[in-house]
Amino acid sequence: MVNTFTLAFGSVVCVRKFSVCIFCFWRYKAIKPNNQKDLPINEEIKATEVRVIGPDNEQVGIMKIDDARNYAYNNGVDLVLIVANATPPVCRAIDYGKFCFERDKREKEAKKKQVVVKVKEVQLSCRIEQHDFDTRVNHAKKFLAEGNKVKAVVRFKGREMSHMELGREVIEKFEEACRDAGVAEKKPILEGRFMSIILSPVKQDKK
Repeated sequence: MVNTFTLAFGSVVCVRKFSVCIFCFWRYKAIKPNNQKDLPINEEIKATEVRVIGPDNEQVGIMKIDDARNYAYNNGVDLVLIVANATPPVCRAIDYGKFCFERDKREKEAKKKQVVVKVKEVQLSCRIEQHDFDTRVNHAKKFLAEGNKVKAVVRFKGREMSHMELGREVIEKFEEACRDAGVAEKKPILEGRFMSIILSPVKQDKK
């Protein structure tokens, strides 16, 4: 009778341990392949003792790692290491797949709200006609109004290299014409045959 009971009880324990192993393996395969850079979970946690935070963010307490894993598995979630350098390390019992999904969603939303500033280039010359100059100014103002930066470039051709003051005058005239829409980040710079200046949008006062 005793032997039969012992055998039956041992079988139940083995089945339970096997079920836990299967659950852990399934969670790892279902979640981890697409999140290799993420936090250690379940069997990946190497600490022998951890502080556990429950699914509802409640303090469960300090537990042996096997007990902590079983606590998470019994709640149908994962044990996730969130603070590795604490003493003892801190783990949360959460649905890791849902956690990753919500985190990635927040990151995507944050990226959408980020303002991407582009640098639009406007070509000028020492002998530019007034009509063409005005057209370049209008383009620059439009770019600046859209929140972009504008790089105005004068290219010196042939003997114009000996009269760089003409190019500087065009640059300064352009900067003045765009003053209501943009402000120069710094003075014009000369690079080989090119003189340029970068204008940034004028910050509008929020009413």
